[in-house]
Amino acid sequence: MTVLHRHQLVRLTGAGWQRVLDGAWDAQAQDCLAHWARQRLPLVVTRQRPQARGAVGLGLPAPHRWERRRIALAVPAAHIARRESFPPACALAPLLSAAQRRPWRALCGGLNALGVTARVYGSHGWQLLTGLDHLRPGSDIDLCIAVDGPAQADAVAVLLQSWSDGLRLDGELVFAGDRAVAWREWLAWRAGRTARVLVKRLDGVALIDAPFWLAEETA
Repeated sequence: MTVLHRHQLVRLTGAGWQRVLDGAWDAQAQDCLAHWARQRLPLVVTRQRPQARGAVGLGLPAPHRWERRRIALAVPAAHIARRESFPPACALAPLLSAAQRRPWRALCGGLNALGVTARVYGSHGWQLLTGLDHLRPGSDIDLCIAVDGPAQADAVAVLLQSWSDGLRLDGELVFAGDRAVAWREWLAWRAGRTARVLVKRLDGVALIDAPFWLAEETA
């Protein structure tokens, strides 16, 4: 099976959706899943459990229409048609207020100048993907940014910290081996304000006090 990543999107085959819809769901979940199947909307890769034996853990964060319910799925890998990514951060501008668009584009330009690709996930990312009402007043902006090491991570985090135009900016820095750290926690750790940092991977999380980006990568 192709390696999976956190915040990765997948689209199911027709047979995959039929298998999902044949599950024992309550009326609300069935209605939400039926809409996703009709529109062929993506699902997101979630934490993987070793005991799943060939099934891929996926999630569907429903919009307000279905009470923002989070639906967990386990789908055989054979029913995944393709893998995709969340939209790039620059695509977010139309969802922002007119006053926020110019500084947002400047932030995206700054990230591009640092050589990184920022993708927007969370409520804003899902609203871009589905056109449904995932957002609510004050929803955070969540960014996922792959970095090549601590120096680039420092520069990215400092730039993100400079954002002060309205909505709170959250998200993760993703290092080699798919090891992710919240950028705010990274800044605190690098400044010595905390002894350990929470590192997230596809199969779990751990508090680490060592240079985790130097750990040997595993398959």
